[in-house]
Amino acid sequence: MFDRISKLNNLTSKKYFIEKVELYNKLVSAFALKNQVSLEVSFNDDEEILIKRLIELNIVESKNELKDLEKILKKDLYDAFFNCLKLSIVHKNELDDTLEKFDKTKRILLQKSAKENKKPKVIDFFCGAGGLSLGFVQEGFHIDLANDHESVCIETYKFNHPEIQDERVINGDIRNIVDHIDDYLRDEIDVVVGGPPCQGFSSANQQRVIDDPRNELYKYYIKAIEKIAPKFVIMENVRGMLPYAEQVVEDYKNIKIKKENNLYSYDVSYKVLISDNFGVAQKRQRLIFIAVRNDVSKSKKITPSKLFDEIEMSSGKTKKHVLKDAIDFIKPLEAPRVKNLTEIDDEVTGKKVDVNQFSGNENSYLKAINQNRKVPYVFNHKARYANDINHEIYRLLDQGDDGTNEKIKEIMPYAHRNHVFKDKYFKLIADKPCRTITAHLKMDCHSHIHPFQARSITPREAARIQSFPDDYVFLGAYLKTYMQIGNAVPPLMARGIAAVLKKYIE
Repeated sequence: MFDRISKLNNLTSKKYFIEKVELYNKLVSAFALKNQVSLEVSFNDDEEILIKRLIELNIVESKNELKDLEKILKKDLYDAFFNCLKLSIVHKNELDDTLEKFDKTKRILLQKSAKENKKPKVIDFFCGAGGLSLGFVQEGFHIDLANDHESVCIETYKFNHPEIQDERVINGDIRNIVDHIDDYLRDEIDVVVGGPPCQGFSSANQQRVIDDPRNELYKYYIKAIEKIAPKFVIMENVRGMLPYAEQVVEDYKNIKIKKENNLYSYDVSYKVLISDNFGVAQKRQRLIFIAVRNDVSKSKKITPSKLFDEIEMSSGKTKKHVLKDAIDFIKPLEAPRVKNLTEIDDEVTGKKVDVNQFSGNENSYLKAINQNRKVPYVFNHKARYANDINHEIYRLLDQGDDGTNEKIKEIMPYAHRNHVFKDKYFKLIADKPCRTITAHLKMDCHSHIHPFQARSITPREAARIQSFPDDYVFLGAYLKTYMQIGNAVPPLMARGIAAVLKKYIE
């Protein structure tokens, strides 16, 4: 999980390294708090044991690099890190599971096991923080390759998917990967998934909007399919793409692949699926395309339309959930009233890592997203700054109220624009599925005000609403965590699709 000190050759790599060290410290500290263990451990100060631990974590190759490590971390963080290393050695058995995602040896064993298992293989383009991948992994698929251009998404993805080799999670432009795809392919790929951005919808005067130059990344997704020839393709996008869906169908039907004396083509269909039908505590509409390779369609007697029927039939049996299910059993917080506290932990406004006070007392939704696991720690549950006006708006609004409400008429700062976005402010309704979690939350969270507390929702609450497990850690700056969560496909929704596909993959 760590890059070696010797390979930290730019500010970005050093920044992520420092963040992971801080995360390591926070986890060890949370363990100490949970188990009432003193952080001041009695430890035989044997430097060789500490060096061995640093080598196991892939941080250094030898004692000679300790000065470089201290230079990068600075003295206070360096000393805190070594103290946490000592505690982790003394309490190795108890901390084993807590720190396993940092452990190079454990990651290698997981990757070896995943490689040996004959699980269906998936490539995920535009993988983001990994929501779509997670849903497929939870249904028994293996992610063979993942790619995104956002470095922070790749860091989050790699941390939470230790079963995938780091070199198979690529931070880069899909165009460079697709143009050299043979360098990456190792085995036959069962499914290609992804959500290529399509931005040219406004050019309605064009005969084929999908050919807009701004949609080049979508074109490369199609090109990837032509080169990989997977058995199935899942493509997801915003509902706004629906008027141009037939143009996408046309592109898929034009695919003709010659491979090993076979001529492959694809049958494709599309449908708008709504996340709350899959048990997600949110109404999120996504346009889903399913393409099936012609030989698979023939041998399995299946069409994309029939797959959609099965997906909808299966989801109809799933228990539905509402917002309250997602934000129950988590520590109540207050919004910071002073700026620039989002990266600072405290008991009142929240922490990057905290003890889960409710572990073992979960409702059906939390059991579903955590797969019936007892999760001892909660991540990214930190409230967002609110100035005096916003705090008062949050306090005055009732559930379902928006920016046009009379109660805030005198203090509403955007009243002159209510005709444009009256729901700039919106207090969420507890007993209904949440409105869509979007990447815009990185800008502000006024549209997602907590139904019971005078604050906006935290990144962890947004992640729960999206159906991410409580121990899925979002790395990067505080506001970037909202972006990663908002752009993701809800894992529960991905599971509903993956479960049906798996039945038709040998």
